[in-house]
Amino acid sequence: MTHQTVGHASAGDQDGPLADCPASALVPPGHEPRCPIDITLATLGGRWTPLVLREFLRRGQATYSELSAALPALSDKVLSDRLAQLTSAGVIERHRTPTWPPRVRYLLTSQGRALAPVVRSMWEWGTARRDA
Repeated sequence: MTHQTVGHASAGDQDGPLADCPASALVPPGHEPRCPIDITLATLGGRWTPLVLREFLRRGQATYSELSAALPALSDKVLSDRLAQLTSAGVIERHRTPTWPPRVRYLLTSQGRALAPVVRSMWEWGTARRDA
């Protein structure tokens, strides 16, 4: 099954910012994405991931407890999974202090801060839809 994407550059403008990825960049699900949109979606994929990222963009850093309090609808499993996902994507870093009990703090990386315009666009688009 194929899908049609809206918002593409016209046929004469193959070098535009939304130009199609070459067929060689499109990979089957389960493989490492190479298309820029697929890479972004893989990083932000999953329900709650953009909201966890939003909290980091607000705070810069947070503990698990702070995130859990800020996002009470998330189960512990989902929050743990999203933190692992964002850590493996290089969006946040996990820092463990060598104290007892151990304390873990997550910090937003420069790659994470670079996602701010993406999250802001999502916010603006959602606000316009909500208010329409």
